[in-house]
Amino acid sequence: MQRDVGVIIVAAGSGSRTGSSELKQFRWVAGKPMLLHSIQLFQARPDVGMVVCVLPREFVGDPPPWIFQSDAERLLLSVGGRHRSESVANGLEDLPTECEIVVIHDAARPLATSETIGRVIDEARKGHGAVAALPVTDTLKRVDSNGKIVITVDRTGLWRAQTPQAFPREAIERAYREARESERFATDDAALCEHIGLTIVAVRGSERAHKITEENDFALVEALSIFRE
Repeated sequence: MQRDVGVIIVAAGSGSRTGSSELKQFRWVAGKPMLLHSIQLFQARPDVGMVVCVLPREFVGDPPPWIFQSDAERLLLSVGGRHRSESVANGLEDLPTECEIVVIHDAARPLATSETIGRVIDEARKGHGAVAALPVTDTLKRVDSNGKIVITVDRTGLWRAQTPQAFPREAIERAYREARESERFATDDAALCEHIGLTIVAVRGSERAHKITEENDFALVEALSIFRE
């Protein structure tokens, strides 16, 4: 199988909201360091040619040794930027030219599933972008700065975006190039691609792919790890 998929794992954040002095992407959860879950999951695919881990600058030259419990020939370390978009852009620059499909994933979602990865890659091969997502099931309220409910928001058609997200390489590189030129930022990669008119589809994500943001999320991910979808 042609190894035409390049993966960028964003792991350059400080994780300050967990309240721990240790970087959250290096902490153990569900049996191994958080970042290692994603590296090994993506490298299990035969079409993945390279996994680029974007790390804080001080760890690129001296990474934790467990990171090499992986296929070292398909692993590159890239320097993180001042914000997420800059980190992804750095990872894009380091991807080998033969990687024509680009998958971007947050290390803070260690329990993404191989099925979800397959779905976003399949869609990207059709020439458009793909986002793992889940439909919103809770009632949504818009609240003002004083905590007063302003309105109930219609949840019809609303989905919660996750990662991985996948794109044709030409499209994601153009999106980041134009974003840099216009000094435009976004909270996810699909939003930048929307600006250039790329069709983006939502594919079914996974409840297991919960994002670790605060300390309590570690316990939740531990609990989710025992369930299989």
